[in-house]
Amino acid sequence: MHLPSPTDDITRGLSQRPASISPKYFYDQHGSRLFEEITRLPEYYPTRTETALMQQHAADIARAVGVGRTLVELGAGNCQKARTLCRLVQPACFVGVDISADFLQAAVQGLRDDFPGLDARAVGGDMTQGVALPDDIPRTGRLVFYPGSSIGNFDPPHALDLLAHMRELIDDDGGLLIGIDLPKDVDVLEAAYDDAAGVTAAFNRNVLRHVNRLIGSNFDVEQWQHRAFFNQGASRIEMHLEAMADFDVQWPGGGRRFEQGERIHTENSYKYPLRVFTDMLERAGFSQAQAWTDDRGWFAVVHARP
Repeated sequence: MHLPSPTDDITRGLSQRPASISPKYFYDQHGSRLFEEITRLPEYYPTRTETALMQQHAADIARAVGVGRTLVELGAGNCQKARTLCRLVQPACFVGVDISADFLQAAVQGLRDDFPGLDARAVGGDMTQGVALPDDIPRTGRLVFYPGSSIGNFDPPHALDLLAHMRELIDDDGGLLIGIDLPKDVDVLEAAYDDAAGVTAAFNRNVLRHVNRLIGSNFDVEQWQHRAFFNQGASRIEMHLEAMADFDVQWPGGGRRFEQGERIHTENSYKYPLRVFTDMLERAGFSQAQAWTDDRGWFAVVHARP
């Protein structure tokens, strides 16, 4: 199978009308650090809600998933959530997978320092193109871990494809532990993606710096403004970058004009009702699901098995 290069992928999205950039390109080293900062903002409820939820139901989650497994975290980032889970389930092996390979290497080293004797690996890769784990990683007893409601960044057909790929990573004795953000008040949702300090805006604009490096384009980052809003009909937050003037953007072999007010769509974050999501899990090959939610019903952690 031929996989598109980042240049082909990005220029195809930029050439569309409306233009788009995949959110996977947020995560260069600076973008990864900005996202860490976002997770500590008062408006950004998902990280702290999921963390509190896993602490509240720690014993039940540990009993459900079992101990001594091979833990495979997709989109591992700084591995902070893996630390929490490692304390609960004492894995025999940990594999972190992330598109930002340099950032991941440092995070996995920190995990080794925290858990002496843990066989911890870093695998750089784009999970949307399929994950290939090292041959010596045991296949039996795998637990795929995908926290943070990142599944919401994919439209429903692609989310279903990704869940089906997660099913392919495990045998019948394996499982999936996944976080999902649930629908809630629009004001709460929009504040989480457009914080008062402007960190999310900086994170969104940073994707243009990363794109400039990847494809040799000449985006003037400061001339684009952050837009985030809840699309009620699609049950998703949308993030865009909006041109503040008319621009001609060039890259080797191509380019296009952006008019003032024109937008580049950079991210969606779907908010699934729990029943809708468990139905999706079933279609992906997970026949059993158990969910834990916080007291406000804002977030859910779901354990699914074949």
